Amino acid sequence: MNYYFSVVISYLLALSVVAQTPTRNQNIVVLDAVGVKNLGIESVAVEESTFERTVSVLGEIEHTCASHSVLSSRVSGKIVEVRAHKGEFVKKGDVLLRMESRQPGDPPPIIDLLAPADGLVTESEGHLGAPVAPDQPLMEILDLTTVWVVARVPQHQATLLKDGLSATVNIFASSEKEHASTFLRLGTSEQKIPGTVDAIFPLSNPQMALRPGMRAEVSLITSRRENVLSLPRLALQGDRSNRFVFIKDYELEHTFVRVPVGVGEITDERVEIISGLFPGDEVVVKGAYALSFAGKGSASLKEALDAAHGHPHNEDGTEMSEEDIAASEHGPNQDHKHSNENAMVFYLSITCAVLVFLLIVMSITRKPKKQEGV
Repeated sequence: MNYYFSVVISYLLALSVVAQTPTRNQNIVVLDAVGVKNLGIESVAVEESTFERTVSVLGEIEHTCASHSVLSSRVSGKIVEVRAHKGEFVKKGDVLLRMESRQPGDPPPIIDLLAPADGLVTESEGHLGAPVAPDQPLMEILDLTTVWVVARVPQHQATLLKDGLSATVNIFASSEKEHASTFLRLGTSEQKIPGTVDAIFPLSNPQMALRPGMRAEVSLITSRRENVLSLPRLALQGDRSNRFVFIKDYELEHTFVRVPVGVGEITDERVEIISGLFPGDEVVVKGAYALSFAGKGSASLKEALDAAHGHPHNEDGTEMSEEDIAASEHGPNQDHKHSNENAMVFYLSITCAVLVFLLIVMSITRKPKKQEGV
């Protein structure tokens, strides 16, 4: 009886494999040029590179302590000419204001007030006709050739802030998206966000494009490994139990193959690939999510393979046998292979049903053995 039971299980497993084994046609998406353009598909080559594990925090651009300078006058007077205004860059020694001194004279002496340093005028009280007092700041100037990025690091991650810690800074308002920096020191601001510590990262700013108040994202690089196969995280699709990507077919134009992959570490930007891909594979990055819902695509796999190889194929991408070709010449037979598969599934189903019936009959009709000694 155990023998017949094992036979039934074997047939059921065979039926399951036949019914569930994916064909090439189920893992491939064939598009035309219009479809590729509409989905905005872009791909990158997988390659071994430096893989960085990062922790991302938010921050803000601030000026350095040494960058701040103030324009003032040693004597009282009245402003008679304004040559620089808020938001303008000035050079050290430029005449920013001219004032009429209150010292005796006919006419009263005119004093030029010169820029104490290079930089950007961020505050100005220099208005035509305004009175000037010796203790009054007239302009504030910031030298922005170097700025600080003050990152708000959660306190439970503050142990990462050590000398030599590298970071990548992304300034949202800057055309140059990524800037490299190294941890300088902890901040001393009294206005820090509760539960965080301020970490200062200096940035070179020769073009003065970075301004105080700009928002930033700081990626703290906690570890670095060389020669790791990785790709942009945007390319990875599926859930944790079924990770996959789309790669460009090696020979068919506008054709993409769904490939299951094994993943390792995942960061905000990249994902480590431990199986399923090889260096040089062209992986879809932009448009990968849309491809997941594209079905079989907008073009025919059969037509694409016929054009590429010069001989006919079935609809699922397999090569047509001589019998298939001969049958197709006598009439339409596009579902020939699918019909064969359906017939095999039907045959296995009938066989399993018969075996189960025989097993039940045998269990009913089989007489129990008489006990010894009765």
